[in-house]
Amino acid sequence: MKYRFGNVCIVGLGYIGLPTAAVLASRGVQVAGVDTDQHIVRTVNRGEVHIVEPDLDVLVRGAVSAGKLKAFAEPQPADAFILAVPTPFKDDHKPDLTYVEAATRSIAPSLKRGDLVVLESTSPVGTTEKVAEWLAEARPDLSFPPQAGALADISVAHCPERVLPGKILTELINNDRVIGGLTQGCAERARDLYRVFVQGDCFLTDARTAEMCKITENSFRDVSIAFANELSVICDKIGINVWELIKLANRHPRVNILNPGPGVGGHCIAVDPWFIVDAAKEEARLIRTAREVNDSKPDYIFEKIRQVASKHARSDIACLGLSFKANIDDLRESPALRIVQRIAAELPNTLWLVEPHIDSLPSSLAKYEHVRLTNADEAIRSSNLVVLLVDHQDFFDIDRTLLAVKDVIDTRGIWG
Repeated sequence: MKYRFGNVCIVGLGYIGLPTAAVLASRGVQVAGVDTDQHIVRTVNRGEVHIVEPDLDVLVRGAVSAGKLKAFAEPQPADAFILAVPTPFKDDHKPDLTYVEAATRSIAPSLKRGDLVVLESTSPVGTTEKVAEWLAEARPDLSFPPQAGALADISVAHCPERVLPGKILTELINNDRVIGGLTQGCAERARDLYRVFVQGDCFLTDARTAEMCKITENSFRDVSIAFANELSVICDKIGINVWELIKLANRHPRVNILNPGPGVGGHCIAVDPWFIVDAAKEEARLIRTAREVNDSKPDYIFEKIRQVASKHARSDIACLGLSFKANIDDLRESPALRIVQRIAAELPNTLWLVEPHIDSLPSSLAKYEHVRLTNADEAIRSSNLVVLLVDHQDFFDIDRTLLAVKDVIDTRGIWG
């Protein structure tokens, strides 16, 4: 039996929730998007977007104009609910499920028999079971898996997002999905929902395996990046060009070393490995070490900047890029932002910042009088130390003659 979903409620209209809402709405589903931020609600209801993502503005505008997408501050009744809220970690690297619990409890009053609840937020193993427990506490009049098994009134599943910022709409549709249910029936119902727009394969499993699958994918990437970042530090010490070294090593048919950078950012790779470490502290030795290597890279880059700046009586510094990766506006867990914050706080120099995807400085930087957001040309001309932190496409075209008389720290290796 194939289930049909006429109405879907998506809680969280961020980098995952809003694109998912727009794609579902474009397939004819009536979508209620929910966010606690009133600015986001108003923006979406005007048919506009609050994040930078290719083609998302067009899709949202069309969905809102067609009456298929509307944003609310509170959950609305629906056939299926998707939770797409943040899952950060606390200062001690323990998972913070505050947002997931709040989102879960917020939908409880709207549930009716036969509804589906899907946790899409990347989560520690066992979180989907907690979602069912929180819902059961809030709605004792309904039954939930795993206690009621296949006879449960409400189906609960986990389908982690696995998209790349900058290509979210394409990957939402084309990427394979892993769907884990608290029962087989839950997984099958969730599959029917995602089949509305997913053209890739949908693989069914249990919820715990699906949860572990997503954080395993990101931990694998983190370990690979850590190798490259550690290699770059070693090469600095012994006087070898790491970019040339990696190109040569990758000529081996079974070697594929990633490019190093100033660290690792974003809401996934910089966070998710800690979920594994928290669950298996003694066993997750390699994963923990990789996290520590990548977390330490921004401090290493800052010390290089401090050392070069100290050569000058006064060294104005230009830092190019603030986002956590190229060609997006996302500053979450950004190593570039962390480096710039340390420069602003600890070095008395005028700091010229270039980030083509934002219009104003985040509050952590706006408070400093010596920090200015400008364009690349002005920043480079005004500085004697230029630091490339993000490999935005805009920076590939910078006139190299402007750099000839500058001290340059290229953390991405795009300038040779």
